[in-house]
Amino acid sequence: MDSFFLEDLMFNVALFGAGKIGEAIVALLGKSGRYKVRVCDIDPARAERLAKSFPNVATPHALELKNEAATLKILAGCNAVISALPYYCNPQVAELAVKSGVHYLDLTEDVEVTRQVTRLAKKGGPCLIPQCGLAPGFISVAAMHLARSFNSIDTVKMRVGALPIYPSNRLKYNLTWSTEGLINEYGNMCEVIDDGKKQQAFALEGYERFSLDGNEYEAFNTSGGLGSLCETLEGKVRKLDYKSVRYPGHRELIALLMTDLRFNEDRSTLKDVFERSIPTTHQDKCLIFVEVVGTVERRLVQRTYASTVYNCKVGETHFGAIQVTTASGICTPLDLLLTGKVKASDGAPASGVIKCEDISLMEFLGNEFGNYYRDEKALSGISH
Repeated sequence: MDSFFLEDLMFNVALFGAGKIGEAIVALLGKSGRYKVRVCDIDPARAERLAKSFPNVATPHALELKNEAATLKILAGCNAVISALPYYCNPQVAELAVKSGVHYLDLTEDVEVTRQVTRLAKKGGPCLIPQCGLAPGFISVAAMHLARSFNSIDTVKMRVGALPIYPSNRLKYNLTWSTEGLINEYGNMCEVIDDGKKQQAFALEGYERFSLDGNEYEAFNTSGGLGSLCETLEGKVRKLDYKSVRYPGHRELIALLMTDLRFNEDRSTLKDVFERSIPTTHQDKCLIFVEVVGTVERRLVQRTYASTVYNCKVGETHFGAIQVTTASGICTPLDLLLTGKVKASDGAPASGVIKCEDISLMEFLGNEFGNYYRDEKALSGISH
């Protein structure tokens, strides 16, 4: 779509969930001047507070997913719905989106929920883009950009860490996003590719240590960060894995809680413990590291994308790095879709399931929302 016409476009989006990430999504969309957002939450007061912070952009709505008629009324006239709700709500939201004929995007890292969502896709129907955000989400965009530059791929390593800049507790960690999502990452089975085949691996295993920019980190298996990459690259790569990055010592304490003290069997209690005891922070950073090894013109080559995104202001509001990267990671595919940059392989309007890895890295970074990820040093030697 020509940029000449973009200035005249105005999109209506329903946002389900008025939490930390929802606030950043409204800030980004509002800053563009091209979006009106219906902020919907099970707690009407929370929706009203968020909408009041962006009076020319957002309107508040009470959300009750069990009331199908009321929810369909909210979706009427919308171009898309973004689900920033707990992961288990997403299949219901996606079903209502398909009934309404509006595009659907979510932030879930949960593999089974994503399978349920993708089964709802209909040929010629609205687009469903699950697993947006940072990881899953942008990390797959970056990984596929590297992978496409090889004649054949041997290994793909993906590492992401949302970390406090000033760690002060023994976990060396602060809560910066969904507590439920964090516990799922630590407790659910992980997907990997080994010897060319998709396999299951245990979370918290695959421990490694590494240095980046003079700092020491650890990394280990966590669930969900790969998104749909295992399906995309199975049979095309010998080995692929995703690991979360933390400061050294974190994994050992989490293993004590999840395995030895068996909180993996009582996640609601662990959620209460975390939210009671671990402070939140907006003074954070997100490490993004992708390494691909393969052959280029019969030579074994390694190519790496490494970047750090820091907390920053969006408009007049300060947000943590994980808020900005997650919000950017869903606003960018939304905007690319609504402005016609995401199409079917034959050039027709896109429909059905869209995978994040199908999105061009350069188009992503060139978008006004994706620009929060842009790092010229990270692109050095790999942009094409």
